[in-house]
Amino acid sequence: MEDGETNKDVEVAPALIAVQPNQRSVAVAVGADLRVFNLHAGSAASLVDESGSSFHKDFIRAIRFGAKGKLFVSSGDDKIVKIWSVEYWRCICTVSSEKRVTAVAISNDGSYVCFADKFGVVWVVDLTGYDGNQPLVNKKATPLLSHYCSIITSLEFSLDGQFIVSADRDFKIRVTVFPSNPINGAHEIQSFCLGHTEFVSCVAFVQAQDYPHGLLISGSGDSTVRLWDIVSGALLDTCEVATKAGLLESNNDKSEERDHAVTDLCTILDGLLIAVAIQSFQGIVLLKCNPATRTLSVSKLVSIEGGAFVPTSLGNGASTGILWMVTGVSNLPGSSCPSFARVRAISGFDVEQEPTVVEHDKIPGGEQLLENLQGSASVDDAVFLAAAEAVKTAMCNLLIKKQYPAENRESKKRTRNDKKFKL
Repeated sequence: MEDGETNKDVEVAPALIAVQPNQRSVAVAVGADLRVFNLHAGSAASLVDESGSSFHKDFIRAIRFGAKGKLFVSSGDDKIVKIWSVEYWRCICTVSSEKRVTAVAISNDGSYVCFADKFGVVWVVDLTGYDGNQPLVNKKATPLLSHYCSIITSLEFSLDGQFIVSADRDFKIRVTVFPSNPINGAHEIQSFCLGHTEFVSCVAFVQAQDYPHGLLISGSGDSTVRLWDIVSGALLDTCEVATKAGLLESNNDKSEERDHAVTDLCTILDGLLIAVAIQSFQGIVLLKCNPATRTLSVSKLVSIEGGAFVPTSLGNGASTGILWMVTGVSNLPGSSCPSFARVRAISGFDVEQEPTVVEHDKIPGGEQLLENLQGSASVDDAVFLAAAEAVKTAMCNLLIKKQYPAENRESKKRTRNDKKFKL
């Protein structure tokens, strides 16, 4: 990477998981395949798309339930954003994107769907007044804000809906005032949260009595989780999770940090606990957030035995104390099982219990859920580990900016093909 050389390995896509806030449904995406299990009915949900187009044709990179659980959004490399009504799992709207989509978010009241593309532009789709009875036709996205050619990795609305937070690969977190009429664009920047030394991979909010917007937490390729006040942009605390987990020594080695990037985080019990997934850790790191003292600390390491399970995505229903995890990949080169997903769950997140991995026969939805969300292919530990390494390489290629020696920079300037010639 120091030479600026591009890795030519085949691109892969990690498996993703999302949980409806009331935990009625769990969704898993692997490659272009979207699988949904209805826990209330105890069966797989049948997705209906009457838009005239097929389901996703390329890797799904982002999935999200709305705060009220009525809407679901999926999008990715096919430049298509699909908005689903969760009640009947019907696609109510298909919106085209100019570029590949990297992140999605739904406003707290369900009136707006936002998505970010690979060129750093955030777009908004207006759903104001939609009653959920009929499909929406001819809906188009309009630009909301831009990070100017920096890949946006995560989007999140503040708890009160007043701000939208966008994070990118250039270490930045931007806090923007979400306007009353976002179709005209968002022009007021509240703050920048600056302090990460590598790409920001994920953000989320925790509840705090003195902060109606919530306190922001962020994970990064620098192996840290950080706590922020979004109004001022002040960094409140930093937790070196990889170091605390014993995966990384405190030697400020950038290459080592990249091997232990934070890939996802998920709040539990209104943010009092934060589950953190790290690239090389077979399990999760549990952090404790103390809003009163505005601090983060490591609470527990939860290892997953019986297989090389390195989570690629985390999800949690707000009404339960169950954390859902998925590991998996699509398009894994040289494997007899190029696409697979494996789902696990952890329960016992309260003061009287120790968090434990739920056995397969006791997982909500049981074997039926696992069969529908995972597929039936048998996967051994070697494939799991190969998948984890492939995801790590893909994230590195996409998000870590390449550094070129001075002589290489001048050569590339002379040979670039986007020069403007005067006529």
